[in-house]
Amino acid sequence: MDDSAITFVVLGAAVVLFVVDRLPVAIVAILVPLALWACGVLSLEDALAGFGDPAVLFIASLFVVSEALEAAGVTAWVGQLLVARVGESRVRLLVYTLGLVAVLTALINVNGAVAALVPVGVLLAVRTGRSPSQLMLPLAFAAHAGSLLALTGTPVNVIVADAAPDGFGYFSFALVGLPLTIGTVAIVVLFGERLLPSRTPRSIAPDFSGHARTLIAQYELDHPEEALLNRRKGVAEVVIPPRSDLAGDRVFPGMITPSGDLAVLAVRRGGEDLGATDLEEGDTLLLQGTWAALDRGLDEVLVVDPVEDVRRAAVPLGEGAKRALAVLAVMVLLLATGAVPPAVAGLLAASAMIVLRVLSVEQAQRGISWTTVVLVGGMMSLSAAMVASGAAEQLADGLVSVVGDLGPRWLLLGLFLLTALLGQLISNMATALIVIPIALSAAAEMGIAPEPVLMAVTVSAAAAFLTPVATPANLMVMEPGGYRFGDYWKLGLPLLVLFGVVAVLLVPVFWSF
Repeated sequence: MDDSAITFVVLGAAVVLFVVDRLPVAIVAILVPLALWACGVLSLEDALAGFGDPAVLFIASLFVVSEALEAAGVTAWVGQLLVARVGESRVRLLVYTLGLVAVLTALINVNGAVAALVPVGVLLAVRTGRSPSQLMLPLAFAAHAGSLLALTGTPVNVIVADAAPDGFGYFSFALVGLPLTIGTVAIVVLFGERLLPSRTPRSIAPDFSGHARTLIAQYELDHPEEALLNRRKGVAEVVIPPRSDLAGDRVFPGMITPSGDLAVLAVRRGGEDLGATDLEEGDTLLLQGTWAALDRGLDEVLVVDPVEDVRRAAVPLGEGAKRALAVLAVMVLLLATGAVPPAVAGLLAASAMIVLRVLSVEQAQRGISWTTVVLVGGMMSLSAAMVASGAAEQLADGLVSVVGDLGPRWLLLGLFLLTALLGQLISNMATALIVIPIALSAAAEMGIAPEPVLMAVTVSAAAAFLTPVATPANLMVMEPGGYRFGDYWKLGLPLLVLFGVVAVLLVPVFWSF
């Protein structure tokens, strides 16, 4: 069995394992490069090269930037703005959220936009009483459409622009990107509720937007909400644990703790508010202090709601918000201008978030979705094997030979089918690199202009909707949305048809043969 046949076998086995969903996706992604190495298709260095690829480092750094935006309260602020505008309307929720991710994608690319807005999307779903699974996948798919609004939307755009004899302008892609974005939003609004599961993910962050109001009502406090929770001070609800040394200590509302950092606002036992009393196991106290004091002063008690989670959700634009936004703006500028490679811009931004104390090192590590990082790194080996073994070229040459003599639009259709098929299984950037030279060769043989052919490939490469492994963005929403492998194609298929219509019928309207 030659290398191309082995690659096809590994590819098929990986798809089956993903669909069956009996093994964690990260384990499948690790087994793929190991299998390609064991069968001699790739050297060990090439098989494992994906884990050190700049794209993987870029994705990891974007998770850190996203975590910093959430920790600084930027995510909560954006969420509040959107909630205020969408109200209870599902249509406004989808239009505003998907429109925002599409515009942001045009500036910083798909992965960065999705990583930044996933926490916002979850927050919006919780606050409007909807399942995150109804919003997460549309978020990723709208980002794919938004990637065609500007040159900086995806690396594929840059590759295609370099391949075109006269290049493409910065906003040339918007001629197809705008109708694709509008069409994507329309399909989600009209059919998304029926095509998407209503499923709760394994873990979902509670909504603390009304936390101050809840505590004031529960403890009958005479405090305005802004005095209870603000940028400087917060509150923590704590329980005296069994066998605690605090049992027997005298406390009363209004007292200052021995450390001098926290104030006791209320004491409860069995659902009743108490005055001065000796603490017993199971008593509940409401404590107030600076956020820093709350972080370090609660080691001896059980905390009902994590202080950090309350601070992030209940206090928009917190202490580090200006620094986080400044770092984000610089990263966007570096990505938009191409002053440095994307991985460098991402790593600089992630490092700046830690140096400027928006995040601690521990928070940055916790913010990275390691499943996504491992999955992307492992599946890159399959892209390399498809190219190195000649498997991808065999597929491409065979398809182009079948449709190439039927006319320009049939060529566009053939290229769309090929690119879309490969794009569901390997990265869209690798797919574009495989198909572009074949598309240019076919255009030259048929005597047609290369621009419509290249733009059709660009649209086709963005149509990666049917599997979670098609793009990192698809993977990023898998856990927050509680999705399974088979959930993607139901909404993805009508969107794939939309992109196919644009690639075959609309592209030649703007770029003639």
